Amino acid sequence: MWLADLGNGEYRNPILYADYSDPDAIRVGEDYFCIASSFSNAPALPILHSKDLVNWKVVNYVLKKVPEFRYRNPIHGCGVWAPAIRYHEGTYYVCFPMPDEGIYMSTTTDPFGEWSEPVNIRPGAGWIDPCPFWDEDGKAYLVAGVAKSRIGYKSVLHMVEMQPDGMGLIGEEVTIFDGNENDQVTIEGPKMYKRNGYYYIFAPAGGVKTGWQTVLRSKNVFGPYEYKVVMRQGDSLVNGPHQGAWVDTVTGEDWFLHFQDVYAAGRIMHLQPMHWENDWPIIGVNKSGNDYGEPVEKYCKPNIGKSAQELADQSQYPICEPDTDDEFDTDTLGMQWQWNSNPEEDWYALNPQKSEITLHAVNAAAHRPVSDYRNLLLQKWPAPEFSCITKMDFSQMKEGEHAGIVSLGVIYGALAIRLHQGSYQLEKITGEQEFDCDVPYTDEQVEVIAHLDEQMAANKQVYFKYQVKRTGYENHKEMDVSVTHIPQEEITFAISYNGTDYDNIFTIKAKAGRWVGVKNGIFISHKSDSVNKELGAVSVDYVRYQ
Repeated sequence: MWLADLGNGEYRNPILYADYSDPDAIRVGEDYFCIASSFSNAPALPILHSKDLVNWKVVNYVLKKVPEFRYRNPIHGCGVWAPAIRYHEGTYYVCFPMPDEGIYMSTTTDPFGEWSEPVNIRPGAGWIDPCPFWDEDGKAYLVAGVAKSRIGYKSVLHMVEMQPDGMGLIGEEVTIFDGNENDQVTIEGPKMYKRNGYYYIFAPAGGVKTGWQTVLRSKNVFGPYEYKVVMRQGDSLVNGPHQGAWVDTVTGEDWFLHFQDVYAAGRIMHLQPMHWENDWPIIGVNKSGNDYGEPVEKYCKPNIGKSAQELADQSQYPICEPDTDDEFDTDTLGMQWQWNSNPEEDWYALNPQKSEITLHAVNAAAHRPVSDYRNLLLQKWPAPEFSCITKMDFSQMKEGEHAGIVSLGVIYGALAIRLHQGSYQLEKITGEQEFDCDVPYTDEQVEVIAHLDEQMAANKQVYFKYQVKRTGYENHKEMDVSVTHIPQEEITFAISYNGTDYDNIFTIKAKAGRWVGVKNGIFISHKSDSVNKELGAVSVDYVRYQ
């Protein structure tokens, strides 16, 4: 779909054209692990793994479900925000915020295995973007930002001492930086490090779509901190560029991972070279006369200390991307999939012998819009343009149910087949979400496009096509700042009854979800007001991207 590795010793940005927002990363030995936000989708907190900082795979999730019972339903924009990952004395720590519930910690000794049940180390609303830090003297600290929507103010960073085991906080928090007083409005996403006797806090400011990278430094953990802007968009096309992580290689190179918000496709991940000048980092490449860096479009891959012959071993150093296709031929659900809310075990069954997944219908309230169905099974967009073919069998569907493909953003749509009064109908479903605080409202429209009894009589297998096309670029105003070259995409839904000839049914404009990129996926739902109470199912033979 999107390969960043150019195969010639160079890479291109973004390294992931997919919505892995708020990335943080670490190196442990020769392995890199990256973590990203997941909001109310589950499983939550994806763990990505790489050997070279360019080629990544999703290998695990920290959370099987989002903590707290209310995430039984999708709560768009809430849930798990920007996390941090750290490694200390043989243990991996993931610290993550839930802005309404608190700051949580989960641990493991094997990032590919089970993570511990999360512990809420700071209950209460307001704090976000936490990052733990262990000093040489054995003391530990936590730095965090704040969400104005939950606490009434923003642009402030707090520091507090943490128990050395990471499972609680000690003493009172101290305000270490107020961006309202330093032209660093909306400073957030702090990540803490130490080098040459300085404590460093990398934190973006200026807003997700319009900001820059700021770094604070001090000889004292509680400050005072001085600051410097170390990366700006400059002449590049990388608006933002927003929060991320400083990592190094075994050869001593320094690199910075961060995201860029490209609107509909979400917050995609970039990799920048980094160097030091007068004990300040410079991220990207600084042009003549500039004491800050600008993002690169292409660059030499990181030197990970391997020979060309070693790097040619694709089993150890593959050129790869996160998975998209699924033939459903294994006994576990692919890492590319997330549900719209915390899942139940009986929502699906895998049948690897037949290479299929059975989706069981889940009851939905009579007036619940498709965007709020609990059991949407979703993937991130994997590229600027693509198509996705889904083969689905409707022979197990019951009266009162509909199933098909869905596109989930603020503007959303679905192409579905409904069994109504014994007759199969093709449905076009469209809507747009509006939010009052955290409550979504939609103007969902459902239109019967065709009656399909003839097409479904002999063979109840249908092929759906979901296609994303870029239509051009626009300029927007964000916080009175111009953002240019914003990709514009449209989404087309099509259907085929033989897998070859497709009819385009309708097209919608792509618009990102609440803090997340557009996702596409599959579903089956049973309306709770149906006379028939028996629940059916559909089987999906494959999902294939191209």
